[in-house]
Amino acid sequence: MLQDLRCLALTVLGEADPTRKAAASRRLWQAWQAGALSLDVEAHWTEPEGVPGRPLRPVLTSRLSQRSRSPHTREGRAALLHAIAHIEFNAINLALDAVFRFPNLPVDFYADWLRVAAEEALHFTLLRDHLHSLGADYGDFEAHDGLWQMCHATRHDFRARMALVPRTLEARGLDATPPLQQKLAAAGDSRAVDILDIILRDEIGHVAIGNRWYRWACDRDGVDPDSDFAAQCNRYGAPRPRRPLNLGARALAGFSADELQRLDAQAL
Repeated sequence: MLQDLRCLALTVLGEADPTRKAAASRRLWQAWQAGALSLDVEAHWTEPEGVPGRPLRPVLTSRLSQRSRSPHTREGRAALLHAIAHIEFNAINLALDAVFRFPNLPVDFYADWLRVAAEEALHFTLLRDHLHSLGADYGDFEAHDGLWQMCHATRHDFRARMALVPRTLEARGLDATPPLQQKLAAAGDSRAVDILDIILRDEIGHVAIGNRWYRWACDRDGVDPDSDFAAQCNRYGAPRPRRPLNLGARALAGFSADELQRLDAQAL
């Protein structure tokens, strides 16, 4: 009898060790691709204590120190890349959470988010390996918990989850990556720039998945995506986008010209 994908996603979500979680996420995607897993879309899984599993470090905070670290120092680059690695680790969790948490959705939904988990696991692994080359490791710096906080806040609202995690918070990464690449290139860290190229490419696809399933949910629920999105942002206190917006990447991720115009008007 084949093991169930959603049940296994919950098991991996509970794994606290980052290395094991990343490897297990990639194996789960490979097993799904090989047809080695079953899928019960109707199951309602009980969420155990300790989900998501996370290591004791990094220390999580709602507000990071405002002290700026220069990418021209080894410690400064490590701090910058640590912040991105933490986002990618959280992104593994939020993708696995989507797979296990929301029942009665099309099979493609679960496949999409399982692929996201595997790609986020690759991103985390690449960043952690590069941190090692800088004499640092994941957990050496404090980390912000905002991405998971929004994931938790929307745990009972599928449409809000799709609106506010991939197409709002993760989409901010599309904007932030090119300026960060410029700083790292100026500091001579070509390996970090190459890793961010991979991440940016994949994150366009992840945000597109969020756009796809948000619009699917709006069609299902009979609501207008534009007015509903504004309402969801207000309801959950979603942050406004920050300039410069990467309008080209956002367009590739499925934002319409009208949406991009509104986002540009709202940006800080």
